[in-house]
Amino acid sequence: MPELPEVETVRRSLDTAIVGSRVIRVDIGRLRSVRRTRPEVVRAGLLGETFTTTYRRGKYLFFDLANGNSMMVHLRMSGRLLLAAPDAPREAHTHVALLLERSGAEPTELRFVDPRTFGEVVVFNPDDDLVPEVGRLGLDPLVDEFGFEAFRSAVAGRRRGLKAVLLDQTVIAGIGNIYADEIMHRAHMRWDRRVDTLATAQLKVLHRMTVEVLREAVAAGGSTLSDTQYVDALGRQGIFQAEHRVYAREGERCITCGRGIIRRVTGAGRSTHFCPVCQR
Repeated sequence: MPELPEVETVRRSLDTAIVGSRVIRVDIGRLRSVRRTRPEVVRAGLLGETFTTTYRRGKYLFFDLANGNSMMVHLRMSGRLLLAAPDAPREAHTHVALLLERSGAEPTELRFVDPRTFGEVVVFNPDDDLVPEVGRLGLDPLVDEFGFEAFRSAVAGRRRGLKAVLLDQTVIAGIGNIYADEIMHRAHMRWDRRVDTLATAQLKVLHRMTVEVLREAVAAGGSTLSDTQYVDALGRQGIFQAEHRVYAREGERCITCGRGIIRRVTGAGRSTHFCPVCQR
């Protein structure tokens, strides 16, 4: 699933093409992709309207419209947003396509491609309670004030394992399996270390590594793994996977300490990669 760095990269790659563009056609090929409302609601909310801004919260993408509505896109497991020429063949599993026009530019098509159909496109009025889960999201490390005190207030005292807290979207929004593993490794902490046992100095290290990993990953365009289809809106792959120290490196020697062999454990339906030497 695309995490904060991948979703932010997609947003940035879309921003220039989207803002100021007017929707002149809406094609919907799979009802499941607009399941939260209905196809006619999506079409009526978009046709003839102009996008004014883009933003992201956690793993959710938002595109505000001049009429006061907003389009929300959640990529979930396999979703992609791609820009293409209108006459270019559509990718398999293109479930929603918007034809866009803008003064002084060639028309372009924004395509929502989602082989596994877990993702969705929603057009809604922000005053309605159509996407209530967004209001329950925790701190966003790039959007919100994310200094140490804000971080400590969000995580300190929680009587759960570290990875469970990092993955809890109501605590910190946007972190998934990849970046939780990388953050814990750089902080030299185990996934099952209870957060309420961490001293202030350890929390400071964890905060610093969270910021460091996410910023580096965004700068690298996210991570494109061999078993994912993640690319940005222009079809470019991320390169942060080359900087992974533990994730998807099971059985390899740790490049941090040079001694440990990366292991993978599974719990609560999640895999965790770690170095038994660095993360005792």
